[in-house]
Amino acid sequence: MSLVIAEQVRKVYRTGETEVEALKGVSFQINAGSFVSFVGPSGSGKTTLLNLIGCLDAPSAGTLTVADTNVASLNRTTGAAFRGQQIGFIFQDFNLLPVLSVFENIEYPLLMVKKTAEPERHKRVRELLAAVGMADQAHKRPDQISGGQKQRVAVARALVTNPKLVLADEPTANLDHETAFMVINLMKQMRDQFGTTFVFSTHDPRIVGEAEVIHHLEDGILKGSELKGGVA
Repeated sequence: MSLVIAEQVRKVYRTGETEVEALKGVSFQINAGSFVSFVGPSGSGKTTLLNLIGCLDAPSAGTLTVADTNVASLNRTTGAAFRGQQIGFIFQDFNLLPVLSVFENIEYPLLMVKKTAEPERHKRVRELLAAVGMADQAHKRPDQISGGQKQRVAVARALVTNPKLVLADEPTANLDHETAFMVINLMKQMRDQFGTTFVFSTHDPRIVGEAEVIHHLEDGILKGSELKGGVA
């Protein structure tokens, strides 16, 4: 079952009379429950594409469907509601709130998006803290834990609303390679445990091989796709 379907998606940014075509008609599908990477050098369009899939921006042309929803049809309000219900995000700089504890950072989306009752919130947060190996760090603030631990918290926070899709833009960029592989493997474990689709971007060739499906982007063009064991 396809969770994401892109058909000739273009994205053009305009500044005055200047146009920059960040995506030049890309087409692909992402199946539910898959572990997918978009790879390519800086400026290839990876972040733009993840922003479109995550409903943070809209395509200039083409069709992009996420969870049976045409994302171009969403306005700011409906787009925010759709993101909150369907999509989780993991950022390269973690984006944890410094004044909140680890527990509170993970809990935050349940307060903001789903208005979940406290007993259910706390149960869900405890489950995810255990799943990412951070149960004994729940009381600490972000400045009291390591980079790898921060990214574990970010993975848990992305999963707390039980989204169908998690997007991770360069999630290992600020981590050493041993920690980066640990985080990628953690994301795979979470996919296997919760059935969530993970899509991440990277330009690190040592991380690329951890994906099950790899889409190669260059200058806004999808140059090819690989499936482990064959061609996607």
